[in-house]
Amino acid sequence: MGFGNLKRSEGLECLNTFLLTKSYIEGFQPSKADAVVFDAVADAPDAKYLNVLRWYNHINSFGDERKRFPGEAKDVNSYGPLEVPTSATNGEKDEDSDDLFASDDDEEVEKRHAECIAIYNAKKAAKADKPIAKSMIILDVKPWDDETDMFALEAAVRSIQADGLLWGTSKLVPLVQNLKKLQITCVVEDDKVGTDFLEEEISKFEDYVQSVDIAAFNKL
Repeated sequence: MGFGNLKRSEGLECLNTFLLTKSYIEGFQPSKADAVVFDAVADAPDAKYLNVLRWYNHINSFGDERKRFPGEAKDVNSYGPLEVPTSATNGEKDEDSDDLFASDDDEEVEKRHAECIAIYNAKKAAKADKPIAKSMIILDVKPWDDETDMFALEAAVRSIQADGLLWGTSKLVPLVQNLKKLQITCVVEDDKVGTDFLEEEISKFEDYVQSVDIAAFNKL
């Protein structure tokens, strides 16, 4: 697995394709996987990598809290969309080569990048054939009190998955004293996801959620 070099355009294209339908590197909430890949990207990507930029800004908003993300940190090449074949063939070791980073490995990396870009371009072409009406929605999710675990509340909201729904950035907005609300953005396909669905699904997390309001609704 792996995205390749995330400081180069090929790696960012691969990651951009991977995040086309995902909010996080693994699962439905921030984890060590996001922290590891975030460090590998290092700097905010160009706006042309829209999915990476959305994800990067969101993970960046956590600041030092990234160190406390759940999960186990692995090598950055452990994350990604594709399997990488092992260098061994039929269990035999090539005794004539002491180079662990032979040209075959480089060719395999380039092949993975080409596959990622091909998938991305195919999806773009398919979307270009038929314009899809989309909207950006900003939701205000208010907790019961200042003792509510806001990290768990956000994870619960982001666990809501549906075809045509993509979660974006979020932040905690002060209300009164120590009480804060979660303000979270999402992009929806109008024919598939509506505000009623979002409000109903979020309200189901009654241990955390006191109310849900639509703060903004903009057609894209």
